[in-house]
Amino acid sequence: VNISILIVAVIIFLLVIHHNFLSLSDFLRRELSDPSPLGLQPIDFIPAAPQRMTDEENDKEISVVIAASDERLGGAIAAMNSIYQHTRSNVVFHIVTLNDTVDHLRMWLKSTPLKNMRYRILDFDPRVLEGKVQVDPQKADTFKPLTFARFYLPSLVPHAEKVIYVDDDVIVQDDIVELYNTPLKPGHAAAFSDDCDSTSSKVAVRGAGNQYNYIGFLDYKKETIRKLAMKANTCSFNPGVFVANLTEWKLQNITKQLEKWMALNVVEELYSKTLAGSITTPPLLIVFYKQHSSIDPMWNVRHLGSSAGKRYSPQFVKAAKLLHWNGHFKPWGRTASYAEVWEKWYVPDPTGKFNLIRRHSEAYEAK
Repeated sequence: VNISILIVAVIIFLLVIHHNFLSLSDFLRRELSDPSPLGLQPIDFIPAAPQRMTDEENDKEISVVIAASDERLGGAIAAMNSIYQHTRSNVVFHIVTLNDTVDHLRMWLKSTPLKNMRYRILDFDPRVLEGKVQVDPQKADTFKPLTFARFYLPSLVPHAEKVIYVDDDVIVQDDIVELYNTPLKPGHAAAFSDDCDSTSSKVAVRGAGNQYNYIGFLDYKKETIRKLAMKANTCSFNPGVFVANLTEWKLQNITKQLEKWMALNVVEELYSKTLAGSITTPPLLIVFYKQHSSIDPMWNVRHLGSSAGKRYSPQFVKAAKLLHWNGHFKPWGRTASYAEVWEKWYVPDPTGKFNLIRRHSEAYEAK
């Protein structure tokens, strides 16, 4: 009897060890198959904030990606605050920043209106862009590596099926879940707001010509561009706000495609010489040529920063679901149109650092 009990105990012990070994092997396999790429290392994650929703639909996690550079950190804070205060959904912010901004960002996020937000901070290493972006040594200080964070969405949010990307110069005035639920056509990895369909279409950017079609961004004198057979008058889109299907993004290897066109531009200079907008737009236009869905134009009412004057009526601005101050005049400079709308959602910097940046911005715009 004793021998039988001993044999049973040994068998149970071996089964437990075998089960634990399989679990460990499965864990290691997952870890090895999903490595964190260079420059996209998670720093901070707060998962235990109070949940404000009660129904199953609201329990679905909505991932919002936003870049936060130190000199524009107040913009990212205001954007996140406006999103958070307008939704009861389970929004998680994935904040991409540089290592020297992390402490400042973390301190700001502890401010009272933001303390219950769920967020994850990611450190972006500019080395991921080596050989892909040509930086003028005389203008190295104007190079903004975080503008390329949107190219690496699957690495930023590896387990999400769908994400929203927003620039830091936006204010949201409706529930972000509506934007998240934008339907994407089969085979489309992203949905953008088309310039020709927008409420502010055919805007001529001073010194840059028409920035609402492909010829405003790409150099059609270059053979590489001509070989693509993309019509020059094709309507462009704005990549400052978009919804991405990450399953499709990974299937089509969108990140590698974007990097290919970045590297080719370094060698061949494929972008338009009159380009005034972000240098992140041209590769996106190429990769998503006639292969993207559309978001509601009211979810990206832009060009508020194109001039200090008011482009839209107060009634229209109030009705807009997302306001976008793309252009030279940022709302934190106070000379932009409807800066008072942005001010409502701005949370003062506890360190006072951003206040100095704002004063410098105002003095620059006044020149």
